[in-house]
Amino acid sequence: MRMNLKTLLTFLTLLPLVSFEPITAQIPEPGPSVMRLPVFVKNEELRLSVADGFEVNTLVSNLDSPRWPIVLPNGNILISGSKTEALPNMPEETVRLLTSMNIFGKSPNTIIEIITNTNPPSIKNIIQDLNQPFGIVYIDESLYVANTDAIIKYPFKSYILSGEGKKIIDLPSGPPNNHWTRNIILNSKEDKLLITVGSGTNVNAEGSDETDRAAIWEINLDGSQKRILASGLRNPVGLDFYKENQSLWTTVNERDGIGEFTPPDYLTEVKENGFYGWPYVYFKKYPDPTHSEINPRKVEESKQIALMPDFPLDAHSVPLGLLFHSGKNIPTRYKNGAFVVRRGGVSTSKLTGYDVLFIPFEEGKPKGTIETFLSGFIASEERGEIYGRPVGITEDNIGNILITDDVGGRLLVISQKKEE
Repeated sequence: MRMNLKTLLTFLTLLPLVSFEPITAQIPEPGPSVMRLPVFVKNEELRLSVADGFEVNTLVSNLDSPRWPIVLPNGNILISGSKTEALPNMPEETVRLLTSMNIFGKSPNTIIEIITNTNPPSIKNIIQDLNQPFGIVYIDESLYVANTDAIIKYPFKSYILSGEGKKIIDLPSGPPNNHWTRNIILNSKEDKLLITVGSGTNVNAEGSDETDRAAIWEINLDGSQKRILASGLRNPVGLDFYKENQSLWTTVNERDGIGEFTPPDYLTEVKENGFYGWPYVYFKKYPDPTHSEINPRKVEESKQIALMPDFPLDAHSVPLGLLFHSGKNIPTRYKNGAFVVRRGGVSTSKLTGYDVLFIPFEEGKPKGTIETFLSGFIASEERGEIYGRPVGITEDNIGNILITDDVGGRLLVISQKKEE
């Protein structure tokens, strides 16, 4: 049965709402799925709530789908501009609504540079005509940009683009290409690139997903010697190294369609050659219902070899950005933990995510608690209205935290509150 948007939202308001609690024990059984599309409300005077001792401000506004930020050694900020361009099998009304929210449509396909030593900061478009760019890396006067279908290397001498880009490696991009974002970071030795390549499908029921997807790749800086560092990760996005022991961590978006509370998205350490279960199992011991019917042997095999993710988050909360802070100009406790940006999903009756979490660590692992670090993107839970969706996170050269809001078109800066 197909509902119009008004009927759907009315129906969802009758469903029980579940308060935000991290899942730490038994994962809920599969159940009915829902869809609640948020409605974007423009707000030029956005007032967000941030943890005590900090203040949050809009550094730049009116950006076109800002996704992933990095900070150059000279203090300038680069941000990729991109958005979803394909929504297979989505109802027309859903597509219309997502287009009106700037979530779906023609991608800007740009890299912009924000010049920070001017007041106000100035903006220039330095690369255009890309193909859904996401992650960016700067090293040795070169700029690496992760398009959805390839990694492109640009000469970037003295922080100025000085020539045409050169493709160093192709990336699988479908169709289908449901999870099109490609994040890249340097490895801990800064001599290789790590690349996130999400699955093309929800749970590969059709058997069409390429074997190199749902994985994290490792390549040399020239694109050679590709290997799969870890697999079975449905849609890994955020990547960062925990500063205390240089362990690699990622945020992962789990599968849809088997309930609003299961399976949870998660934060996990990435073990070399580790397999994390997708599409056959989730959280190691839970069989995927689709593959229990069509591929029971692989389900049983996966139960034996899959690694257990370290820290579950709310289902459909869409954790993307991940940052382990250097500790520069920030209270010491925030060095020992992870900042996780949750863009917010559409498959729960309560708006879930739309925030930045801080997850304290103890002895190199999450210690089982979650703190809300930044919130206020939800305008009205009752009406399903939002002011924005946070996406990417990074740290500037003096320790301020930068966060992109792709729907609101903002770059936010969080700094320690100045003493009066």
